[in-house]
Amino acid sequence: VQSPFRPTSQRIQKAIAPAKRSGASKLSDRPSGAKRSQQARSQQALRVMTWNVFWRFGGDWREREPGVAATVEAYRPDLLGLVETWAGDGTSQPARIAERLGMHAVFTRTSLPPEPDPIEYPEQTGIAMGIGLVSRWPVVTTEVHELPHDQRGGAPPTALLSTLDHPRGALHVIVSCLEWEPEFAADQLAQARMLAALATDPRLDGPLPVLVIGDMNAAVEHAEIAPLVEAMVDTWTAGDGDPTARTIDSAHPHAPVEAVKLIDRRIDHVFARAGRPGLPVTVRGAFLAGDRPVNGTYPSDHYAVGIDLDP
Repeated sequence: VQSPFRPTSQRIQKAIAPAKRSGASKLSDRPSGAKRSQQARSQQALRVMTWNVFWRFGGDWREREPGVAATVEAYRPDLLGLVETWAGDGTSQPARIAERLGMHAVFTRTSLPPEPDPIEYPEQTGIAMGIGLVSRWPVVTTEVHELPHDQRGGAPPTALLSTLDHPRGALHVIVSCLEWEPEFAADQLAQARMLAALATDPRLDGPLPVLVIGDMNAAVEHAEIAPLVEAMVDTWTAGDGDPTARTIDSAHPHAPVEAVKLIDRRIDHVFARAGRPGLPVTVRGAFLAGDRPVNGTYPSDHYAVGIDLDP
């Protein structure tokens, strides 16, 4: 079966050379919950995290950035999808995290959310808005797919499909951020349909699960992301994650309380589908990270979602 969806651009991506792993921080210095999460992690489990890291919004980027790095180092994901991540000044946030942990990183620009014009703070000058992936395994290829945006118009939002050199075979991971404005709900639905079609394309079949991770700007009960929910496994639910968990919290100092449909809901997701028909998707656990201040400052306006599943 030939998929009707084709990447708007495809390129071989050179992975960032692994750096020497820095020493792990003491458990007592780690974000609360990391020690318990590490103890429960299976030796064979694949740890996947997704996190909207709030770009350089809010005027406190420099205070927040160390908390992002400390949280990722504490939880040590094998795969980290980043949304509202940044690039500029010859580097990127995914690259910095990868260098710190001896991993590999890719970044691509996206238009969601739009970069502020005019800028709000000096540290936003010349900084690109993007999505990215930090991976334990080398990145073999990447594809950047433009998503539908007929209602919003302007520059296209994107999805980043990375193929990784996992020991058991090709591991395919899609990172994206979808539309959130209620007046552009048709765009969001069309974007979810395209992600679902891309993730279920038979050319991605193989021995490992196919993953879609990122900020979908909708809860699993919302119709706008029904195509993803119907085509894939919601790993949070499959991993017995807390059904009341929220990744955007009205108690947070940066909470976008005007987003009434999204506030106090779990809108950041890790979706998975089996690599081949008949293979299981086995989820071992689900947790939140970045859900409390680090040195008095929340790392982001979203909480991260973490999933442990069998590769």
